[in-house]
Amino acid sequence: MLEKGKISAFQMGVMMYPTIIATAILSLPATMATYAHNDLWLSPIWASFAGFLTVYVSHRLHQYYPQQTLIEYSCQIVGLIPGKLIGFLYCFLYLMWTGQIVRNYAEFVVGAFLFNTPIVVVIASMILVCVFAVRGGIEVIGRAALLFMPLFVLPLCLMVLLLLPDLDWQNFFPVLENGIVPSLKGAVVPHIWLGEFWLTAFLFPLLADSSKGRKWGMLSVLAVTITMIATNLFSLFLFGSDVSSMLYPLMIASRYVSIADFFENLESVVMAVWVLGAFVKISVFFYVIVLGSAQLMEVTDYRPLVWPIGFLIVLFSFWGIPNMIVFNYLDETSLPYYGFFMQILLPLLLLLIAKLRNKPQRMKSAA
Repeated sequence: MLEKGKISAFQMGVMMYPTIIATAILSLPATMATYAHNDLWLSPIWASFAGFLTVYVSHRLHQYYPQQTLIEYSCQIVGLIPGKLIGFLYCFLYLMWTGQIVRNYAEFVVGAFLFNTPIVVVIASMILVCVFAVRGGIEVIGRAALLFMPLFVLPLCLMVLLLLPDLDWQNFFPVLENGIVPSLKGAVVPHIWLGEFWLTAFLFPLLADSSKGRKWGMLSVLAVTITMIATNLFSLFLFGSDVSSMLYPLMIASRYVSIADFFENLESVVMAVWVLGAFVKISVFFYVIVLGSAQLMEVTDYRPLVWPIGFLIVLFSFWGIPNMIVFNYLDETSLPYYGFFMQILLPLLLLLIAKLRNKPQRMKSAA
């Protein structure tokens, strides 16, 4: 294996939590409210099935090919050339997505705080930090996720507690006024975020206690789902039907905090949460791209690829994304389709073929 380091299943679960939720909690409430209205809290529940299914499929394939990642066992499942093509598609997909993630992060930082800073400076500085984490290997990223996890969660909990008196619980009603369809439409975009648990197909072989991998993967999906539900309810109780018109509801919510004209303006708290979560998310995606590319090219060390791929991520953060209007349009139109195919449909197809390939071996060993 290219990666000699190991992480625990618990570290993987903790690492996947900000990888999924970091960008989702700021922008997804508005997206879900656009379609689901008052029932936006139901949308993450429907979307969570994508996450649970993805972890299950990833773990089943890991059981068939314990020491291999998606890039490696694809060639065994469907043959060398189709397998290489599948590996290339995943590496390219994650490269494109990472560029979009970095651009989304930078747009928020520049638009909300660093108004006069060139966006390329914000992007390049984040990629530079992530380069050192990725070169350090999976153990460095796992430890960083554990270290930053309390700093990511506690400020959000504090903000919710401080705004409890301002919440209007009546905004919860009516429930399912227009039936279940609006909440299902609201689940279309978040199912892509939860489908990102397919990254575990690259992480399961790196676990020191792989027998616990599925459990912590499932718990991580559950934690992400609960966080999405809580964030949506918080936004709904605070803003009511206006949530759908806000780009970053949590950012606006932080400006509502005011205690004795002293403890107020918590925008910096939201920014700190955003930066920490984005660092873990980008590092995980970055690492998967580097590891997958190295396995695709069959090189003996992935570290020489870190700088070139980091440069490509910077390029992809601008390529095809002139502004956030185009970004949001792509996020709601094309992304759900190829995200569904690459993270749910294709993995299911690989699992089906793997079962058919391994069935004669099981029958032979039983005989």
